[in-house]
Amino acid sequence: MIETQSEFILKRIASLLLYESVFNNEVGEAFLKILETLDKGDRDPNAIGVDIRQGQKCYTRDCLQAYGNWFKVLAAQNRSWQDYLIKQILENDNPFSQQVQKTAISDLPPSLIAATKYDLQVLEIIYNWDIQHLSKWVKEVANLPVAPVTWYCETCSKTFLHQTKNWANAIEDLACYYRQNGTGIFAIYDALRWEKGELRGIVRADRVDLEEIVGYESQKNALIKNTECLLGGYPALHVLLYGSRGSGKSSLVKGLLQKYSDRGLRLIEVDKLHLNDLPKIVEQLPELPQKFIIFVDDLSFEEDDDSFKALKVVLEGSLTARGKNVVVYATSNRRHLIKEFFEDRPPPKDGDEIHAWDTVQEKLSFSDRFGLTLTFEPANQEKYLKIVTHLATRAKIKIDSSLLEFGAKQWATRHNGRSGRSARQFIDFLIGELGSPKINSES
Repeated sequence: MIETQSEFILKRIASLLLYESVFNNEVGEAFLKILETLDKGDRDPNAIGVDIRQGQKCYTRDCLQAYGNWFKVLAAQNRSWQDYLIKQILENDNPFSQQVQKTAISDLPPSLIAATKYDLQVLEIIYNWDIQHLSKWVKEVANLPVAPVTWYCETCSKTFLHQTKNWANAIEDLACYYRQNGTGIFAIYDALRWEKGELRGIVRADRVDLEEIVGYESQKNALIKNTECLLGGYPALHVLLYGSRGSGKSSLVKGLLQKYSDRGLRLIEVDKLHLNDLPKIVEQLPELPQKFIIFVDDLSFEEDDDSFKALKVVLEGSLTARGKNVVVYATSNRRHLIKEFFEDRPPPKDGDEIHAWDTVQEKLSFSDRFGLTLTFEPANQEKYLKIVTHLATRAKIKIDSSLLEFGAKQWATRHNGRSGRSARQFIDFLIGELGSPKINSES
């Protein structure tokens, strides 16, 4: 009985044509390890040891260890086996999930559709298979008085696969899901970073609520409008956010992700040191259904730094057309992004004056290549206190307004001056001092 069922499941998994990588992960590999251990021992209980008794001991120990490891990795995920299986299907990167994002199912090769339906039927069998069989088998093999605990976790959210009895009939719904959410790393993460020549997901992205940012309403509204053009498939502009430090430029960009990630927005952070890789990054994105903001924080260039040319190619385009789903949002404390020195300027009677001024003009006009420039002026006292009051209200800090303003002014004097950042730091300080609840994102 053990051999029949374990071998049956293993053969079905081995027969997958497109979705075999569903099991190429810690949980999937642990699941396969249990089945393979049970199947191997049942076929040849003497294969591991020098005699039957020793072989049986090794076989029993291997089964217990394999089951314990599978239980542990499932517990670490805090998902049921069925939920985890569906998650892997929805995120899987394979020829069907890739092609259906840009091609209607009716236009895909019939063999690709047939292979997808076959795999879905196999995966549905595994989904519906009672995993308590594993615990019972291990109990029988190890001659335990009771079966090991079976990992169980309530389903957090129901998907269309949870609610469909015949998964092969859900192929249209699956296609819609891939078109909306993407596959692979773009389905798993909404915030990514370019590191060591590849995109890597950010597990704990800095989540900023746009409602926390006040005092720069016109800039925020302009950035939101431009981003909604991007999400709607309309032409969107590259944006330069420049101005005083601590005014919330970076927070505004991060807040867009919090607001629009469920509409397919993805944020790719690129460090200044990796700007030369920008064309390589952009080439990967045009055919994808998601919308991408390439985020460059604190942008500026040294005099001898030519990496601005790579950014220039992305901003202005090259022979390869820029995808309509990609824009660059950059922040800077400088209006002129490339540092200029007085010696860069030619003397009035220099014979090569026109050529020298070409260099100067290229530097000075680089920021003009952004279609939209948003200026963040330093916060005056009125704006600073407005930000403090707003954050204090959201934090539910109960303190007399006059005391709040007095403390805020003192904080600005003793610390980093008047800015949105100083206001945030002051409120965080008060939360700790007064024991107020953290900001409720739903308030």
